[in-house]
Amino acid sequence: MKEGVVIKSTGSWYNVQTNDEAPVSCKIKGKFRLDELKSTNPVAVGDRVMYSVDQSTGTGVIEKIGERRNFIVRRASNLSRQTQILAANIDQAIIVATINYPVTTPVFIDRLLASTEAYDIPATIIFNKVDRYDHFHKDQLAEFQEIYEKIGYNVLTTSAKHDEDLECVKDLLKGKVSLLAGHSGVGKSTLVNRVEPSLNLKTGRISERHHTGRHTTTFAEMHPLSFGGYIIDTPGIRGFGLFNIEKEELAHYFREIFKVAPGCRYYNCTHLHEPGCAVKEAVENGEIAASRYNSYVSIYLNRDEKYR
Repeated sequence: MKEGVVIKSTGSWYNVQTNDEAPVSCKIKGKFRLDELKSTNPVAVGDRVMYSVDQSTGTGVIEKIGERRNFIVRRASNLSRQTQILAANIDQAIIVATINYPVTTPVFIDRLLASTEAYDIPATIIFNKVDRYDHFHKDQLAEFQEIYEKIGYNVLTTSAKHDEDLECVKDLLKGKVSLLAGHSGVGKSTLVNRVEPSLNLKTGRISERHHTGRHTTTFAEMHPLSFGGYIIDTPGIRGFGLFNIEKEELAHYFREIFKVAPGCRYYNCTHLHEPGCAVKEAVENGEIAASRYNSYVSIYLNRDEKYR
């Protein structure tokens, strides 16, 4: 048997890469039992697998999945509580957002950040299309930067069309397996194409009426970078990450709330209505940003919703 990494998944077939050899198309052997969660896909992009090759056909059979260092999920397309594993063994998540064209709301960013915290994946936020921002948008950008940098997140700004700060993005990606996340239309694929033109990822146009993008990725794929590392492009992130996490755990994944929460009068404080809540006090005195607290409340009360 050989060992390789799954770089592409189409649902029934998986492309497995071993060193510098050409990828091998593989199917899975029987049914894999995964104890950690109920998933519609037992094998995901980023999984390290053991596989055998049929010499007559050149196709492979995945016989064993290696232990996952981490993974990230979204809700399966049906209405069940099942998950779809988007990717596994991720070094970092890159959240691409835009103040406008289209609008990325704070609750959407914070939901993604909470998801990366829950699955122990370091995250960086890139605010893209800064060349299109007017003074009002630039003020919003400065406010967002201050909020997220204060709680320890790396924040970059860039314009995918004008090479602005693209070297910083390249340095960020170099030598790592990076999951790309964000709304359709924020310029994820364009940004990667500017950093690595040989990939030529498909890009979509923004709807002039709704200022939103159309999904251009229909399945997960891991693309090698010529300067080292991989970029994982994902098939949209609706239902991303948190629906299978208990409400009582949510505060653990907001760094500043988790830090302050031990000061609450009640050990099981939800930080919504209880007296003596250290979190609400921290919001009132500006120690915790109101937008972050509002995101926490919104996610807590509407955990199964899809956020824009």
